[in-house]
Amino acid sequence: MFKLNYLRNVAILLAMSISITNNNVEACTGIGMQAEDGSKVIARTMEWGTFILEAKYSVVPRGYTQTALTPTGTNGLKFTAKYGYAGISALEDRFVVEGLNEKGLVAELFYFPNYGKCEEYDPANNATTITDVQLIPWMLGNFATIEEMEKEIGKLHIIPYGHGFDNVHWNVGDRTGRQVVIEIINEEVKIFENEIEVITNAPNFDWHMTNLNNYVNIFAGAAPTHEIVPGVTLKPFGIGSASLGLPGDLTPPSRFVRAAFYKLTARPQKDGEGTVLQAFQILNNFDVPVGAEFSDPQEAPEFLSATQWTAAVDLMNLKFYYKTEWNYTIRCIDLSKIDFSKVKFQSWPLDKVKKQPIEYIPVK
Repeated sequence: MFKLNYLRNVAILLAMSISITNNNVEACTGIGMQAEDGSKVIARTMEWGTFILEAKYSVVPRGYTQTALTPTGTNGLKFTAKYGYAGISALEDRFVVEGLNEKGLVAELFYFPNYGKCEEYDPANNATTITDVQLIPWMLGNFATIEEMEKEIGKLHIIPYGHGFDNVHWNVGDRTGRQVVIEIINEEVKIFENEIEVITNAPNFDWHMTNLNNYVNIFAGAAPTHEIVPGVTLKPFGIGSASLGLPGDLTPPSRFVRAAFYKLTARPQKDGEGTVLQAFQILNNFDVPVGAEFSDPQEAPEFLSATQWTAAVDLMNLKFYYKTEWNYTIRCIDLSKIDFSKVKFQSWPLDKVKKQPIEYIPVK
């Protein structure tokens, strides 16, 4: 069964990687924010405009053991969860692509096309080999802090899950307030301090940070009036004139700049819940209508948005929030109320039905 699942998922991932190249369907955007009471929130959108991912929320108990897949079977790294965690899985229930553990460590997977390169698979290293799509379960199950994870990740042999699918990177945060981006470039694991707390897709994270310098003239508020010649004064047409030139297209570099601007100019909220709501509001700016990704509208699938879900985690209060394209209601998994020593591994669809409910208001 595992062998069949592996072959099935490789085929899916190959299709996904082809779609990424042809249709630019990867458009995930992530931000981090802090409340006045010290609560830390990390949030992201998940875009996929080719087909429905059929994602689920998964709860993983302490003691849950997994064995990493390799091209030759279920014979890679064997790892057991020291900590319980919850998050969203795709392809298979155990493949958590973003989640939060009971110690307040959060990890998220983002697409990274054409720039990442994991090492080649070597059967001799099976005992320490793990696929890129299983790295998040390894992190969430084993570590309370980024510092702990850094000491161990270099011991792994991280390989791509599917042939030609070598294009992911990761955003990781913990309760200390630290946030990092992990990228594997030319088979070397690189860890960047994500002090700006923003992530999108390719190019490399350090390239995005350099690119921010191109927008040094953009700031919050209104630009001042300016007399260009006696009697002729230029004035702003309306609000936000100081942000003139902020890029609005769908590309990862533009989304990175725009996300940085919105989160850095946002007014801090009092607590974690308020900050979660604020993060969802900011990330609404990055919802992608599915037709915008296709040159031929006839190729676009029937669902409305490439943004299949948006998620946020409150690290201090151990809460995992999400909403989907099909239901804008924000739902929450409260990890503080889960006994991870007793709960069973479980996985459930994010939505019971894929139809946005509309509430009709009675008028008397």
